[in-house]
Amino acid sequence: MLIVMAGLPGAGKSAVAEELGRRLGAPVVSVDPIEAAMWRAGVARSEPTGLAAYVVAEAVADGVLALGQTVIVDAVNAVAAARTQWRSLALRRGVPVAFVEVVCSDPAVHRRRLEGRSRSIAGFPEPDWESVERQRAGFAPWTDERLVLDSVADLPRNVATALAHLAHPTHPTRPASSG
Repeated sequence: MLIVMAGLPGAGKSAVAEELGRRLGAPVVSVDPIEAAMWRAGVARSEPTGLAAYVVAEAVADGVLALGQTVIVDAVNAVAAARTQWRSLALRRGVPVAFVEVVCSDPAVHRRRLEGRSRSIAGFPEPDWESVERQRAGFAPWTDERLVLDSVADLPRNVATALAHLAHPTHPTRPASSG
């Protein structure tokens, strides 16, 4: 199965992804450390490293799926193209895909978490609240079925909800043509 996490920075998606990974014995492929590794390797920040990190994450997830294992992708997935990328990967591999969006319904809590976190990703600056607000404004509407978790609820409850949801995965379908 391909499990795709989505949500704004600091919303809590990585915490859910990591606990799901532990509980399911599934690797978590996170886009931010991949992008940071590109920068450390000398790829200029002016290059499209965000897009490249998604492509690398897809290649890694594809390799895990090829082994017959579940994989969890941890990324913002704010745009339709990213979501299509994961749906297409699941189709190619013939596996179910589950989208799990993590939101934080309390802006004060979200901001406090974002400003207080330190993930220790070498070379990766934590985003500030203003950049999160810009991302929120550009977050594409969802067309895929997804589970929405609110990180105001405690982590064990959200993980239990996600595990129950993942027990009944759906297989991806090709989107209808728009022309």
